Amino acid sequence: MAMDVPALPPEILVTGTALETPALPLGEVRLDSRALATPAGRVEAALARVPGLAAFRRASSASASPTAQGLTMRGLGGNAATRVALSLDGVPQTDLFAGWVATAALDAAPLASGRVTRGGGSLAEGAGALAGAIALQSARPESFAALRGGSFASLDLAAGAALPVEGGGALGLAGRFRRSDGFLLVAPARAGPVDVPARARHWAVRGRAIAPLGAETELQASLAAFADRRLRGIEGAETGTSGGDLSLRLVHRGAVPAELLVYGQLRDFTARSYALNAARTAASLTLDQFTTPASGTGGRLEVRPHPALRVGGDWRLAAGETQERFRFVAGRPTAFRRAGGSSRSGGGFAEVTLSPRPGLELIAGGRLDRWALADGALFEGDLLTGAVIRDTPAPDRHGTVPSWRAGARWAPSADGPVALRLAGYSGWRLPTLNELHRPFRAGQDATAANPLLDPERLTGVEGGVDLGPEAGPRLSVTGFANRLEGAIANVTLGQGPGSFPGVGFVGPGGSYRQRLNLAAIRATGIEADARLARGPVTLEAGLALVHATVDGGAVAPSLTGLRPAQAPRLWLSSSLGYAKGLLDARLDIRHEGARFEDDRNVRPLAAATTVDGRLALRLAPAVTLTLDATNLANAFVETGFSGALPERAEPRTLLLGVRLGR
Repeated sequence: MAMDVPALPPEILVTGTALETPALPLGEVRLDSRALATPAGRVEAALARVPGLAAFRRASSASASPTAQGLTMRGLGGNAATRVALSLDGVPQTDLFAGWVATAALDAAPLASGRVTRGGGSLAEGAGALAGAIALQSARPESFAALRGGSFASLDLAAGAALPVEGGGALGLAGRFRRSDGFLLVAPARAGPVDVPARARHWAVRGRAIAPLGAETELQASLAAFADRRLRGIEGAETGTSGGDLSLRLVHRGAVPAELLVYGQLRDFTARSYALNAARTAASLTLDQFTTPASGTGGRLEVRPHPALRVGGDWRLAAGETQERFRFVAGRPTAFRRAGGSSRSGGGFAEVTLSPRPGLELIAGGRLDRWALADGALFEGDLLTGAVIRDTPAPDRHGTVPSWRAGARWAPSADGPVALRLAGYSGWRLPTLNELHRPFRAGQDATAANPLLDPERLTGVEGGVDLGPEAGPRLSVTGFANRLEGAIANVTLGQGPGSFPGVGFVGPGGSYRQRLNLAAIRATGIEADARLARGPVTLEAGLALVHATVDGGAVAPSLTGLRPAQAPRLWLSSSLGYAKGLLDARLDIRHEGARFEDDRNVRPLAAATTVDGRLALRLAPAVTLTLDATNLANAFVETGFSGALPERAEPRTLLLGVRLGR
């Protein structure tokens, strides 16, 4: 006699991730959770291992101002603004007002993976992916606690708590607190009475919920907040950045996969800047940027009506302004500035992937964006008399930008170790509100804003070869040629002493600059990444060799043929890892070639090689002892100039800690 067996409920798979991204015929580096767990405990340190990827200045967030944390790749130069589309769980992480990356916000909770795409333009990644894209993915919520301490009275505390949700979901809260008494930013032997250690303190929290809505759909929600304060080596010269994100992402993995993301963001930034005398015996307050509130919203929709087709769109709105006191006399401000506006961009894209024959994949897509700048203004007033110094509204502007991407990947044999890649693309970036509206001073130098800046546009072509299987020994080599038209740069137009438009008086030894669209920056080069694993030993190495030159055009003919500021020719990285039984160890060596601090190539910064190490010893199933070393050889890494002296990145730092949990 047959018996009716009740049907089992459909299996619910809850991942907490986005839809899987199709493989692109571009140079790509993937970072797993182990690679993201750096000795410094900062995500930015893991990204710095990728040859060719660099912050505007190579100082880490241990000492650098957030304004130095704009990311770029392939020697395209830059300023505070990021030329890379950086996202965390799909949410853009570039600052709403100035475009830098608030790295403290990335460290609140553990990450599961990172994908660095070099090149590729702006298509599904959204506007801004000029030099590439970085997609970070949060780990599934887990319970853990970690405590580290060591050099410079450093303290690093991280913890997380997780609860299961019916149906396979999860609810988690994680946070991090970090403080340090800091180090001198100039060589101790050359420091003056005004130089003090660069203290730092920051905290960040992130709550995350993952809930199934049936067998094929899940809802992901995230709420995050952070605050970061740093002392820039002079008593009173503090910078601070803070903010919060709220996001909801709906992912459907059914017959027609789809993904909807919406988010809101708040940001603020403060800074106090000082000018030093030559003997470094006195410091004078020159700027009090006491608030820079900014807010924004955005979203993204993608639908895949066919396995070979992706269609979708995204948008981002931002508004913000800086409020500053400046022109100090006897320590008191005599002038006030308010500058800012709003920006919006949005567009749609479609991308098709075809496989006309075994081993051959073709990809082609296009994107159309609409952008608008509005409400721009620069107001300056005299605090003593109430007189208006300047009240200059910026014209509202808008435009439409097309972009495209196409490529091919060919594996001559399905089981063979060789695959060939070829791709071409275009992309664009909208100027930030900071670039458009805010003049600024750095030491003796002054830079004027430019409300008439045009968007940057990039075209590129690249080809490469991948040798070896995904899971075995592997070598990838990519050659590329990129042209960035309308590159936004701080262009030197005069020398002090004198009075200049947009900034006023510039003293002796100072430079007058303005943000301008250069004719182009051209970058050609080679990138290589290799990986070899044998039992418990893993060896990884990377190289980027880039020849980048400026075409100043009629705007800045004196810069033609020079190298972009802060763009070295050579990056080298290697890491040796060992993981077996109770022991997990890793040694990283990174080299960056010489570069110039300025657009005229007259302030050189020396090449630098750093060594980092990490040792983890599991004492019990849920107890691990850690020893981390950053810049083990104590190299003097020049990042810029403090007056006439070179400023350095983080010296040797040792941290001993313990972790509870997996």
